[in-house]
Amino acid sequence: MNTMNYKGYVARIEFDERDNIFVGRVLGLRAMISFHGETVSELRSAFEGAIEDFLLDCKDQGIKPEKPASGKLMLRVPPEIHGAALVAAQAAGKSLNQWATEVLQSAVHA
Repeated sequence: MNTMNYKGYVARIEFDERDNIFVGRVLGLRAMISFHGETVSELRSAFEGAIEDFLLDCKDQGIKPEKPASGKLMLRVPPEIHGAALVAAQAAGKSLNQWATEVLQSAVHA
């Protein structure tokens, strides 16, 4: 997956062969923010402009801009997986949060 980053926001980038343009969509928000450009430079500019517009709209409405993630993750897993993860974390001398963070970090950077 191709992505762009700006001010902590991440967008997925795809190429629309039919229209011969790059299309981007900001990930992790309830709001749908999309943009496009014919060149990478145009795409980058459109992405940054879309984020700046989003932030300005939030400011004008007096609301705090939504961020893609708060850092709090609630998971529901079968008890046997929870138990195995807890044992693995303890065996590594780490808290379950530390261990899970490392496992998730490894998975997203693989």
